[in-house]
Amino acid sequence: MLTAGLDLAAQPAATSLAVIDWQPNSARLLSLELGVADTRVIELSNLVDKLGIDCALGWPVEFIEFLNRYAQLVEAKPIIDGGIDWRRQISFRESDREVRRITGRWPLSVATDRLGLTAMRAAGLLSKLQEQGIDIDRAGFGKIVEIYPGASLRLWQFETAGYRTSAQIRQKLIARLQQNLPGLDLANFIEMMVSSCDAFDAVIASLAARASAMGQSTAPSASQVAVAKIEGWIHLPKNPITQLLEF
Repeated sequence: MLTAGLDLAAQPAATSLAVIDWQPNSARLLSLELGVADTRVIELSNLVDKLGIDCALGWPVEFIEFLNRYAQLVEAKPIIDGGIDWRRQISFRESDREVRRITGRWPLSVATDRLGLTAMRAAGLLSKLQEQGIDIDRAGFGKIVEIYPGASLRLWQFETAGYRTSAQIRQKLIARLQQNLPGLDLANFIEMMVSSCDAFDAVIASLAARASAMGQSTAPSASQVAVAKIEGWIHLPKNPITQLLEF
C-alpha cells in the first residue's frame, strides 16, 4: 500500500508532500517534497492508494446558507442578530465539533480564519483530481481523506506543544516516532522533517492516511455522512500508532 500526506498551503512554496510504502511489518518513506504544485499532487494521486490532505475540504452548511440568504437580501427567520453564539454555530463544521468533542480543542474555522485561502486552493485541487477520473468523496471514504496532523499526534500520545515552530521539538518527536514505529524507515529525510514543519506534517498526514485506509479512523456515522460529503470530515486515528504496521 502507498499512502501520501499533503500539507497544503495557500501557495506551492509552503506545500509539502510525503509518500510512504507499506509492507508487512515495515514501511519506508519513499519521497518528501517541498514546494509542491497541484500538477505534482495530481501526478502522485494516480499512484497512491490513499491521499491524506491537511486542509478543510469544505465549508459549514449553515455558513453557506447564511451567505446565500445574505447575498439575496432575504430576511432570515429568526432575524440574524450577529451574536457570538450564532457566529460560533455557523463558523464550524460538524466535523470540527466532533474533533472538539474528541480532543478538547477546536480546529481552525475554515469560514472565519485565513485557512479559507488554503481551502479555496483545496477546492480547485479536488476539481482537477475529479477531472482526472478520481472519485472525490469529502467524507473520506474514497481515495482522498481530510487529515489533522497535530490532533493525530496528540491522539497517538505525542506531546505537540511548540512543534510547529521548534526544530528541536520536531527532532524529539521524530526520535519518539522511530521508537514507537521501529519498522518505519525515514530514509534520508529526517533532516528535512526537522528543518521544515511543513515536511514534518506531510509525513504525519501520510501516517494518518494509513490509519484511515485501514479503517482505524473516526469516520462519520450514518447520520453524519450526508453533511460530511458537503463539508468534509477530519479522520482522526482511533488505534495506537503501532498498529499502522499490522496487515
